[in-house]
Amino acid sequence: MTDYIDKRSASGPSVTRADVFDAALTLFAERGYHGTSLKQVAERLSIRTPSLYNHMESKSSLLREIVLGTLDRVVADFDQVIAEVDDPVERLRAATEVYALHHATHPREALVVNQDSASLDEPEHTSAQQIRRDHERAFRQIITDGQEAGVFVVETPKLASFAIREMCVSIARWFHEGGELTAEEVARQYSEYALSMVGAKQASRTRRSRAPKPAAAR
Repeated sequence: MTDYIDKRSASGPSVTRADVFDAALTLFAERGYHGTSLKQVAERLSIRTPSLYNHMESKSSLLREIVLGTLDRVVADFDQVIAEVDDPVERLRAATEVYALHHATHPREALVVNQDSASLDEPEHTSAQQIRRDHERAFRQIITDGQEAGVFVVETPKLASFAIREMCVSIARWFHEGGELTAEEVARQYSEYALSMVGAKQASRTRRSRAPKPAAAR
């Protein structure tokens, strides 16, 4: 059996709370929350499992921090970009771009949120569901506003919103840095796809918004 080193007492660098969070995030993304044990997190850090409790409350607390922290950042980025413009076309462009960029630059967080949010304890599970519903409604409202203003030709804003957001979510599953396109280029092109999906009138699509990097990357 492998002898693990408790880095708190070793001469090398100590394990930090950030190290534990990062290891758990990677494993949750790769194996799922229920497929990851604290023993595996400890093994990733080459420490004994009890040493983890110097940096965390429980496995469920790690999931809570990942999911709620990620959702808070997604909403903050969304609120920031739509506050800067009033035109529905530019709002949808910016909202899609920043959402797509988040999934390209933070794939681990995105995967955990989308596959493991249901594993949150209460009341955090209900809180996360409400945040996600509110974000979807706000995203959908942009499309509804464009429809009512006559700049979007779309039959069902709710369905269009779902399709655009799911399209962005998929980026976390395939995008890798160093590929043919940068994260920013992918996000820009996805924003154009979103405008096409809602039938944005060509005359209203001449400007290009610059979505900020997701908050966690700043």
